[in-house]
Amino acid sequence: MTPSPAEPGSGGGFVRRKRVWFHHCDPAGIVFYPQYLLLVNEVLQDWFETGLEVGYAGLFAERRVGIPTVRLECDFIAPSRLGDDLDITLTVARIGKSSFELRYECAGTEPDDVRVRIRAVLVTTSLDGHGTIPIPQDIRTAMERYT
Repeated sequence: MTPSPAEPGSGGGFVRRKRVWFHHCDPAGIVFYPQYLLLVNEVLQDWFETGLEVGYAGLFAERRVGIPTVRLECDFIAPSRLGDDLDITLTVARIGKSSFELRYECAGTEPDDVRVRIRAVLVTTSLDGHGTIPIPQDIRTAMERYT
């Protein structure tokens, strides 16, 4: 089951449930820490597609806009194990001229069961000139609904 995103502007963030599969785990059966980055990137893509209603593939292929991560901070609080369900919540912490800050919280399905918190700063770039560009207005407007 995948929880629905909260209503934009409700402060609840965009939530997706992810199952911990074998390929996410190290030999001890816990999530190998870089796998969290893959999981949150999947949530980012889903947020663009369904939360912001901006075609993620078209952003790159047609609009030639990149959104690389330029800063990343991770706090690993508790382990996640094979078979666990994680609710990953994405919230918008800040929107600047060409960058935006996202916060992710990866939690088990029980109350107060936070496993990982991630802070990511992304910047909008031209895939042709490779320099920073202002966040496109339609994306900015859609993101503002989640602040």
